[in-house]
Amino acid sequence: MQSVAPIQLIRHRSGAPGLRLGLGPDLRPVGALDQLQRLLERNSFWARGRSHAALRAMLRGSAAAVSVWQGRQLVGFGRASSDGLFRAVLWDVVVDEEHQGRGLGRRIVATLLEHPRLRRVERVYLMTSNSAGFYQQLGFETVSSQQLMLKQQTSG
Repeated sequence: MQSVAPIQLIRHRSGAPGLRLGLGPDLRPVGALDQLQRLLERNSFWARGRSHAALRAMLRGSAAAVSVWQGRQLVGFGRASSDGLFRAVLWDVVVDEEHQGRGLGRRIVATLLEHPRLRRVERVYLMTSNSAGFYQQLGFETVSSQQLMLKQQTSG
């Protein structure tokens, strides 16, 4: 019988330099950008088609990032941006479909919220299209007094 590798959660430094360099647990090369790209492609509709260059820039601009690994396989990810005082936003919280229902999403969110850049902010925002129930279980509330606004810009 083959043993299953334990789950390991990694809280990255701001900008996630290890992930940008393709490193995984114990700072070993595992093709982390390729794995992140596949995780997002397979398990999200909003983050499909992101190039390696875009993923590197995204990570560089993130105040906090968390990755979840089973052995050398990336099975979860989340990130946040924040001014460290007033506001923070959670982004791209994703758990591989085969690993959902095991509390990994909860652990990603909790670890992001405990990050020094988010720990003391007044408000933490997020946007979701289909996971409101999950986030409500974690203490997030629907805000009817605010309206989501979007200005679509072309890249380049």
